[in-house]
Amino acid sequence: MAKPDPEELVRLVEAFPGASAEGGGSDRDEATEAAERVDELLDGAYGALTRRWYPELRRRAEGHADGDCLRERVLEHVEAVPSFRLSDGPTPLRERRDALAEAAALRDEIREIAEWYGTLRSRLEGDRASLTRGERLLHDFGYALAHVLFLGASSPRAVVRRLRLAYRSVGVRIDETASAGGVEETRFTCPYRDVAAETCGKRWVCHEKLDRVDDGYVTYLAERGIAYQRPRGCEDSERCRSTVARDGPERWWPKTPPAAVGADP
Repeated sequence: MAKPDPEELVRLVEAFPGASAEGGGSDRDEATEAAERVDELLDGAYGALTRRWYPELRRRAEGHADGDCLRERVLEHVEAVPSFRLSDGPTPLRERRDALAEAAALRDEIREIAEWYGTLRSRLEGDRASLTRGERLLHDFGYALAHVLFLGASSPRAVVRRLRLAYRSVGVRIDETASAGGVEETRFTCPYRDVAAETCGKRWVCHEKLDRVDDGYVTYLAERGIAYQRPRGCEDSERCRSTVARDGPERWWPKTPPAAVGADP
C-alpha cells in the first residue's frame, strides 16, 4: 500500500491547524470576531473548510483506517476543499490577494492550514517515491506507455482522443463525452470495478492499484502543460469521470499559501 498508511493518515488529518478550540471569556470573543472577519474576507471559504469540509475529512480518514473507505475517496474529498480564488488563470486578482494578506495577519491558521493542506495532498496523491515496488512498476509502465500513446498530441482535445482509445483498448465502455470551456470530459464504465471484490473490496483493485498506470499518464502530461484529472473512487455510481484541460497557473487558497503570492503579513 502506498504511504501514508491509514493510521498515519489519521494522525496527519488530526494535525489540522484549525481544529483547536477557542479560549473562553474575552479571549474567546476576540478570537471569534477574528474568525468571523477572516471568513468574510475569504468569501466563506474559511468557515466552510473548518465547519463542514474538515469533519467529513476526519470521517473518511477514520473509515479508511477501518478499511471501509478507499484512499481514493479520501483524496476526492481533499481535492474538493472549499477554496478562495487568487487569480483568473494567469491574471492575479489583486483585491483578493490583499484580502488573503489581511486574513493571514488576523489568524496564523491561514498560513498553517495552507502548509498542512499541501502536505496532506502530496502524501495522499502519492508521488513515485511513496509507492510500493509493484505500484512503482505500474506508474512507470503508464509513464513509458504515455510516450507512445500521446506522441504528437499537444492539446486537450488531441490528448483525450488518445485517452479514450486507451480506455476502449482495455475493455472500458465510453458512455458520454462533453467539451466545454477547454475542458474535455469523459464518463465511462470500468469492467474491473468488482475484480477481487470479495477479498479486497469493491473498486480496490481498479482504483487503489490499476489507477497507478493512470498516474503515469498524469505525470507525463503534467510535464507538457496538460492537466489530466484521472477518475477517482467513482462512489455511488457505476460510471467514472475524467477530464483533460490545459494546466493553467491558477492560484487559490489553501492550495496556494499566502507567501507564494506575496500575501504574508
